[in-house]
Amino acid sequence: MYIILILITLLSVSAATFMYISTFKILNNLNKMLDDAADGKFSEKNFTEHSLSRLESKMHRYLSAGKTEQKRIIQERNAIKTLVGDISHQTKTPISNILLYTSLLGEAVQQNNVVDTKEILPQIQKQSEKLNFLIQLLVKTSRLESGVITVTPENNSIKELLSKIDHKAAAQQKNINITIDDFPDTSAVFDLKWTAEAISNIVDNAVKYTPPDGKIFISVKEFEMFVSINIRDTGIGMNEEETAKIFTRFYRAPSVSSEPGVGIGLYLTRIILKKEDGYVKVKSQPGKGSEFSVFLLKNSNLSEP
Repeated sequence: MYIILILITLLSVSAATFMYISTFKILNNLNKMLDDAADGKFSEKNFTEHSLSRLESKMHRYLSAGKTEQKRIIQERNAIKTLVGDISHQTKTPISNILLYTSLLGEAVQQNNVVDTKEILPQIQKQSEKLNFLIQLLVKTSRLESGVITVTPENNSIKELLSKIDHKAAAQQKNINITIDDFPDTSAVFDLKWTAEAISNIVDNAVKYTPPDGKIFISVKEFEMFVSINIRDTGIGMNEEETAKIFTRFYRAPSVSSEPGVGIGLYLTRIILKKEDGYVKVKSQPGKGSEFSVFLLKNSNLSEP
């Protein structure tokens, strides 16, 4: 009888000791997690789910979520800093020019120099229009990137999409012939308004960098999963190194630095297409023109929510 009582006592003491050690270990782990989180050193790799109690697991998930949110905030902050830096850099030139021409205009008015006034006013208007165009593009891009403006992909007609692309006036000024190959109408999944803007940016570039009397060909090809819209021109073309950079923000090839533009249209195109599970690629050779291919997802391949 005494032996049984002794065994029970020993088991009770062992269980209590085990519980104490286990609780102490859990509290130690929780304390370390909180200390690491406070010092910004919390790392998921230091903890594994199978080695933790339920309470530790919950604390681990909570702190991991906090670290993920912290990373997201840092990324957003860096994106804002980059955007502000880009805006500052890109608007510096037109603003300086406007101030310069305004100063010259003031001098011309004081001297009653009508000839100088007539020459300066168009320059102020030109720089103001450039600044306005740049700011609109920057605002549009930042809203798309931050999700303030959403792209809503729906099943739409390719012919309706191409009917919204109109660069006839700009092409006629350079006597450039734009031809759209005949094709049976097909549909794909895209946001009609934003995708029209994405393709317009490509056509605008084709007109801009194609010499007078050149040609631009637009064709449509249907694949099993995608519909491609191809814009081919007889323009100046570019080398392989440039094709890898043209979809980055504000990139402009040295060979076209004298042409009007800010280098954000193709960047915007890439963002729009990415948001609707499409993509764009380009092939080009210097002196032999370029061909941009926009791929839009077909309705049967629309991923389920």
